[in-house]
Amino acid sequence: MTPRRVGGIMDEFEAEHLLVTGGAGFIGSTYVRACLAANPTRRITILDKLTYAGNLANLTEVLDDPRITFVQGDIADPIIVRHTLEGVDTVVNFAAETHVDRSIQDAGSFVLTDVYGLQVLLNTALTAGVRRFVQISTDEVYGDIETGASIESDPLLPRSPYAASKAGGELLARAYAITHGLNLVITRGSNTFGPRQHPEKLAPLFITNALDGKPVPVYGDGLQVRDWIAAEDHCAGIEAVLRRGTAGEAYNLGGGHPLTNLTITRHILELCGRGPELIRHVRDRKAHDRRYAIDCGKAHALGWRPTRPFTEALAETVTWYQEHQDWWRPILESRAFTEHVRNTYEEPSPA
Repeated sequence: MTPRRVGGIMDEFEAEHLLVTGGAGFIGSTYVRACLAANPTRRITILDKLTYAGNLANLTEVLDDPRITFVQGDIADPIIVRHTLEGVDTVVNFAAETHVDRSIQDAGSFVLTDVYGLQVLLNTALTAGVRRFVQISTDEVYGDIETGASIESDPLLPRSPYAASKAGGELLARAYAITHGLNLVITRGSNTFGPRQHPEKLAPLFITNALDGKPVPVYGDGLQVRDWIAAEDHCAGIEAVLRRGTAGEAYNLGGGHPLTNLTITRHILELCGRGPELIRHVRDRKAHDRRYAIDCGKAHALGWRPTRPFTEALAETVTWYQEHQDWWRPILESRAFTEHVRNTYEEPSPA
């Protein structure tokens, strides 16, 4: 079923059995919990490789729900994908390597998951007769935006290996929609924050460091601009696109909160009861995009708008990390994470 307009009213696509790939990750698990709460009859199969960023603890509250089936596996494995797609009518693909810094250090794993893994998923979904496919992408595919805001028809000009892998995946997905008629939509989300986000990302890294009184590493001058969106709002946007988006189209999903990295850092420090003395400027990331900005009018036309006030959502996020140290301390204390932080931030800023 493709959503269509009849008499000016949009029919809604109703998913009955979803495959949510990457459903043990940060945004994926948030989406799963929201789906279960809002749709009492919807069944969900979760496929997750459980890499360092996938965590079954993110699904603790829902794993015993009879509507949930969890499968550990890789979207690049056609046998597992074929098995998990049995009886599924909708795919929402969160599975991806996502961290820019890691992509600079090792781009190969990003191409393997974000492009080849997606191809396996697309091809198998086509063969299985899946009726709707949602590809989760990022505003980083547009690259650096000096002025104005990106709209969905703008060219994709990625500047990091991560953004390039997501752009490559998007183009492949679009080709499947055009060549094979796969009923597919794409979402491009802005910087997302909230509980259960892996501490390699800016918000949770700075929150956990601040709670421990450790320096927070700010790239360069910290004046890079990002639009921030609460995870719940991002997931509501994905659901709106799934239900009412036009097949073959992409939709920007932003929170409408453009902030410099230095500004959000100061917000986090204040919420953690710390001062600016914890800010440590480090050497800037290679080819660091200066500014992202997206126009979300197309998604707003579907009836979606973010509803969470930024300061409230950020404060609740800080509180969650304060109250769930058993979730993040083992990650921060692991050898792999310690080495990642050292390799990424060890060089001081020359400024």
